[in-house]
Amino acid sequence: MRLLIVSQHFWPESFRINEVAAALVAQGVELTVLTGQPNYPEGQVFSGYRAFNWGCERHADGYDIVRVPLSPRGPAGRGAARRLVLNYLSFIASASLFGPWLLRGRRFDTVFVYATSPILQALPALWLGWLQRAAVVTWVQDLWPASLQITGYVRNARLLAAVAAVTRFIYRRNDRLLVQSPAFLPEVRAMAGGTPVAVHENPGDREPAQQVALPEALRPQAGRFNLVFAGNLGTVQALETVLDAAELAGPGLLWWLVGSGARSAWLAEQVAQRGLQDRVRLPGRFEAACMPALFAAADALLVTLNRAPALAQVVPSKMQAYLAAGRPILASLDGEGERVLREADAGLAVPAEDAQQLAAAALRLSAMPAAERERLGGNGRRYFDTHYEPMESARQLLEQLREAVKTLK
Repeated sequence: MRLLIVSQHFWPESFRINEVAAALVAQGVELTVLTGQPNYPEGQVFSGYRAFNWGCERHADGYDIVRVPLSPRGPAGRGAARRLVLNYLSFIASASLFGPWLLRGRRFDTVFVYATSPILQALPALWLGWLQRAAVVTWVQDLWPASLQITGYVRNARLLAAVAAVTRFIYRRNDRLLVQSPAFLPEVRAMAGGTPVAVHENPGDREPAQQVALPEALRPQAGRFNLVFAGNLGTVQALETVLDAAELAGPGLLWWLVGSGARSAWLAEQVAQRGLQDRVRLPGRFEAACMPALFAAADALLVTLNRAPALAQVVPSKMQAYLAAGRPILASLDGEGERVLREADAGLAVPAEDAQQLAAAALRLSAMPAAERERLGGNGRRYFDTHYEPMESARQLLEQLREAVKTLK
């Protein structure tokens, strides 16, 4: 199959689609990726790239990455919402205008959209699919317009209704829709018209080719129970709940919040104001290659989300990485994420935004015999191998793409 992936975010940014691309190439797919200039999550364009540049580079895994110009997200703070909107719209415009020219001479059977927010990035994919006479398949990672309501970016009822109308337009012009969670099915099907909808859950990462030594800044503190959260430090991660739990749980536990995002500065201020410097670590963002060693060194891994109906339908992408690590998991979330953890019997789950229960569960986990924690971690690894193994996931995805080609509108 000749496949074009359209995704605003891609390597060297850290997103699940990077692993999916590598696994598809290993399945024999002839792959090209259309993306923007890397600038997530810090909002600054990565070294070696320029925001208003375009061109093609060859990835080490054997496929081409075609990049279009965009306006960077910029730092958090004043004007951040406006810059974020410009970031999204600039990619949509660039991919639509420059994409056909940069991809000239290439033929594709399928255009595949990795649809994190905003779903609007599927618009250039539909345009490219029409030009190529190719099937278009969108993998829905976030529910729109619900995601806008959760983050608080849009509250106006008329604007939300307009977004819903555009989402229906996009869904109904795809040849197939895939959703990352079974809980997405009712809502997406209701908006999709006659477009087929199927579940394709996010896979886990491939095993790293080599282990990266753990940096000094990430080494756990001896004599403390080290809980590690790794990933985006944003508006939906219930970070207030983590800080509250750190206050309640006492000094025997050390809470690591590894990563960066819109609330990084707020977190640093709160840790200082609350006097939590000895209970909460904010080491910053590290390359993905460090994560396996970080997870292996942790006593337990932490995942949290806000309380919201749409978030209860999501399995956080870090869940797969945590399960693969074979360490016990502490979760404060609802719905699908909780279901996966309980089904795997890989840790303890408490309701979203409940700091008291989170603190109590953390203390309970720390008091467990080491053998019991090892049992939970082993259960998680076995669940990962059964449900999220990346090569099997790529094979299943390829079958979905082939079905879309057969039923091309």
